[in-house]
Amino acid sequence: MLKSDDALDTQASLRRANLRRALQLVFRDPGRQTRAGIARATGLTAATASSLVAELIENRLVAEGEQAASTGGKRATTLTVDAAHHLILVLVIRPTSARLSLVALDGSEVAVNRLTYALGDRDRALDDAVADAATTYAGRLLAAGVQVPGTTDGRSVLESVQLKWQDVPLAERFERILQVPVLLINDVDAEAIAEAAVDEDPAGYRLFIHIGGGLGAAVTLDGELAPGPRDRAGEIGHVQVLFGDAAQDCRCGGRGCLEAAASMGAMLGDEFSDAMDVDEIRTLVAHADQERIDDGARALARVIKLIGALLDPKEAIIGGTAWLLGSRFLDRVQAETDYPARGTVRVPIRYADARVATCTGAAQAALTAVLGVRWSPEQLLRAQPSASS
Repeated sequence: MLKSDDALDTQASLRRANLRRALQLVFRDPGRQTRAGIARATGLTAATASSLVAELIENRLVAEGEQAASTGGKRATTLTVDAAHHLILVLVIRPTSARLSLVALDGSEVAVNRLTYALGDRDRALDDAVADAATTYAGRLLAAGVQVPGTTDGRSVLESVQLKWQDVPLAERFERILQVPVLLINDVDAEAIAEAAVDEDPAGYRLFIHIGGGLGAAVTLDGELAPGPRDRAGEIGHVQVLFGDAAQDCRCGGRGCLEAAASMGAMLGDEFSDAMDVDEIRTLVAHADQERIDDGARALARVIKLIGALLDPKEAIIGGTAWLLGSRFLDRVQAETDYPARGTVRVPIRYADARVATCTGAAQAALTAVLGVRWSPEQLLRAQPSASS
């Protein structure tokens, strides 16, 4: 008896779902997971689990490892992530420079290319770099994650003041070159995803705030990004938080914006640039007006307190280059949020994890988009260099 198309579609969908479940189990416990472990964890038969693993091995997503410790019978063969073939391209775009890297399926960064450009030749420089990667790694690219400063729906850059782009269909442009799926992601969202990716217990809300030349935020819930319906979640930099004599002019044309008080440029002076290296920023910090930095801490604390009262986040994380302000800034922000407010609780505040690599967030987002799986925190922290590299 022939099966209906609906039945075939249902079977194919179930097969794909089980493949994702099996692959995620290997990604969460590479080098220790086994076929029998997958069968137990999924409730599938041993034969079905073996069939799933065989398909994953054939597609070069999983590889066999060493034999597991004996439990009294025949020793099982462990399974690990196949890092020898597929690659994820990660492109971090900034106004005058970009960083292109290739990430293997085990989360390790296997190649990095840095490029600089002027505004007039930026598009050509980016296209050439992407085309070169497509040629060099032909047949190995699985997907690409492109990180941009600005709002995006995953396909187009809706608006980027820093890049001077508006409604730019960047994913489509790069897909024509790479011939693989391309996902665009906001830079602050990527940082928030990276923090969640290396957290052993990402349950609950987390507030992530990026402080650099600009200022933005993102929220994750149970390790997943919590976006808004109009792709504008986290655009807090130009919300007015200061009034009267305390309000400063902002580059957006308004007054009293959070960015005008708490961005690195506002706290360190007009000399600050996101293109500066760590030593240059440290020099600015050493000669900065501490009162301006304290004013920025108070403005930031006001926003964290309000968002904290709304979301009850497990913690607030400050990313970007703000960590170079040191413990005094962090302590001041924490102290300013600790004032009593009926019904609220203290929100712990910390700097972002310095061990997280630059490519982690965009790579994780692209991996999830194409395979539906996530790396384990242990795997990422072992595989990747520090964020400063």
